[in-house]
Amino acid sequence: MAAAVAGRSILILAAVLLVPAIFVSAQQPRFACDVSANPDLKSFPFCDTSLSVKIRVEDLLKRLTLQEKLGWLANSAKGVSRLGIPDYEWWSEILHGVSYTGPGVKFTDLVPGATSFPQVILTAASFNESLFRAIGKVVSTEARAMYNVGLAGLTFWSPNVNIYRDPRWGRGQETPGEDPLLASKYGVAYVRGLQERDDGDKEKLKIASCCKHYTAYDVDNWKGIQRYSFNALVSRQDLEDTFNPPFKSCVLEGNVASVMCSYNQVNGKAACGDPDLLAGVIRGQWKLNGYIVTDCDSLEVMFNAQHYTKTPEEVVALGVNSGLDLNCGSFLAKYAQAAVDRGLLKEEAVNKAAYNNFATMMRLGFFDGDPRKQLYGNLGPKDVCTEAHRELSREAARQGIVLLKNTAGSLPLSPASIKSLAVIGPNANNGYTMIGSYEGKPCRYTTPLQGLSAHVSTVYEAGCADISCTTAQVEAAKKTAAGADAVVLVVGSDQSIERESQDRVNITLPGQQQLLVSSVARVAKGPVILVIMSGGGMDVQFAKGDRKITSILWVGFPGEAGGAAIADVIFGAHNPSGKLPMTWYPQSYADKVNMTMMSMRADRSTGFPGRSYRFYRGPTIYPFGYGLSYTKFTHEILDAPTQISVLPLDSNHACKSSNCSSIDIQALNNVEGFEIHIKVKNAGGMRGSHTVLLFWSSPRVHNAPEKQLLGFEKLDLGVGEEKALTFAVDARKHLSVVDEEGIRKLGLGEHVLHIGDLKRSFSVKI
Repeated sequence: MAAAVAGRSILILAAVLLVPAIFVSAQQPRFACDVSANPDLKSFPFCDTSLSVKIRVEDLLKRLTLQEKLGWLANSAKGVSRLGIPDYEWWSEILHGVSYTGPGVKFTDLVPGATSFPQVILTAASFNESLFRAIGKVVSTEARAMYNVGLAGLTFWSPNVNIYRDPRWGRGQETPGEDPLLASKYGVAYVRGLQERDDGDKEKLKIASCCKHYTAYDVDNWKGIQRYSFNALVSRQDLEDTFNPPFKSCVLEGNVASVMCSYNQVNGKAACGDPDLLAGVIRGQWKLNGYIVTDCDSLEVMFNAQHYTKTPEEVVALGVNSGLDLNCGSFLAKYAQAAVDRGLLKEEAVNKAAYNNFATMMRLGFFDGDPRKQLYGNLGPKDVCTEAHRELSREAARQGIVLLKNTAGSLPLSPASIKSLAVIGPNANNGYTMIGSYEGKPCRYTTPLQGLSAHVSTVYEAGCADISCTTAQVEAAKKTAAGADAVVLVVGSDQSIERESQDRVNITLPGQQQLLVSSVARVAKGPVILVIMSGGGMDVQFAKGDRKITSILWVGFPGEAGGAAIADVIFGAHNPSGKLPMTWYPQSYADKVNMTMMSMRADRSTGFPGRSYRFYRGPTIYPFGYGLSYTKFTHEILDAPTQISVLPLDSNHACKSSNCSSIDIQALNNVEGFEIHIKVKNAGGMRGSHTVLLFWSSPRVHNAPEKQLLGFEKLDLGVGEEKALTFAVDARKHLSVVDEEGIRKLGLGEHVLHIGDLKRSFSVKI
């Protein structure tokens, strides 16, 4: 989400960074139905908490004028003073901590910062659902605490569950990666952590989250091609099995309170103006219990950038009639009344949208009176940036860090044997880079230099003036490295390289960073640890093959405590267990493949190699799911089926009388479920956590994925310890593939399970 004018978000961010925290005293939270201040409000049913949400909202709508209802279809909602309803700002962000992006959050002397967790791509590398949920719970607690003192709202437009389709996408860092299952599980767990209340009331919300950006959105600004006018040409097959699953899971399993539609068009139709995508799928098929919101200024974009309709009123009417409830921006507020006057927009449609918005606010307790007298009323500044929250941020970074290379005798380093550690690189002492995009003000920073210096004596050299590294300071860096017992190089990217509104062209280290790394490695007398701080993958084949570079770590954008977490891994206080949530491609991929071509599947006839580990046929720097440990883990499949039967088919089904390669899952009356039992052992010499990734390959029908993630589980094992693990498999849900028309089908024939180097085949037959 960002302003429709390219670059406006950058200017806003720059302004935010230059302005110190506002110094104000405690404020009152915004809420309606303040019966203490206005006892007359007790007579209104919409203020009666004993009534259902439906009755309360219907009562409220009857009391509002059309103009007042329209005022609640925009993010800066207009209060209705005669009914005791204040202004409300819907737009706040909470991607990996309470963020100052959007006008709904303010940091002041009362709450100068909030816990900044790792950027999502690194958290996803932990493959730990309980961690995803725990982070959501912490950041929603901090958001509620800030709301109670008037510094935040209750509606937050996070998480981003788009698929990281192309390695050049600037916003890939915000996502859980390239795999639909991982993105779905992350989205569901984080949403539940954000929204679910401690009293177990499933109808009410702690805060309201939003899964974005629906759908097929992953081009921002590539070689001048802008997201605002981009038309994503997507097959039904790719839409169903790649782009939409995380949103579907958010709604059906996470019970998310909102879905945000994206700027782009999908097959020639504006995503925020397509009744099939909005009213048809989100509201109709998935039964969203909440509101649908535009990305910011999307309606304006439809009119001014896409020239989608002849008049502004037609855009507004199209959006609301298609299923929109809320417009981030001023376009709807400016033209909605005229759309009604022209007969393009009926008050009935306005009522439906307003109902969904007010119902969400009812579920949040906004209409229940003073929030300080409700469940979370005791939360305040003392509950933000607590020691426990900051430690969880550090733990999240530790769990996500991926060990990509480790030569024997390199990591972990022993502090006792290191008298001097050279710390070199443009990201070695840059705190702001660590928190990535959609950031807030962190509690405090621990940079890599600071984290490492807490363990041993260090000597520091930046090596580059900035991340672009136009001219590397090679000689100074070599001199620093030559006298040290070991070297840690911290390189990579930052928001000037990859971010919203800026996609990459090259996926190599920027500027002369490679020269810096190789030059330092040549003169180093001890271990050389390369730390890559980035959102996306990098072509670091040069380092992978350089014997002088003894270890490589990818640390994403690791959050406020990232430097401490990096030091924990380097010195062995934590055994790395992260796995890559995206494929690392060679630069030749970026040179050859058009980023705007949305197809996922490889095409031999055109030489297109495909996208993601599921469909890509080509060389990688590092594959999806890759990650080393300081110890060794072994797997054993204890029990898995050899055959699954489809019983029975209807007597008139075509497959009763002819050979079929697959069957529509809707036609299956009964399919056997089964369990896979696995034993995992720590066969090495160090305690550690291990992520078990269960992959599956379908029979070669409907251009199915090469393999696909079926499930994952994280285990902690002591030296020599064994643990049993069970995966429950629902054949309809887990073993189906999507055909060319977007229909899910169960392939008949041989299926294969993959766990590490192990494979187990089983057949599915009628």
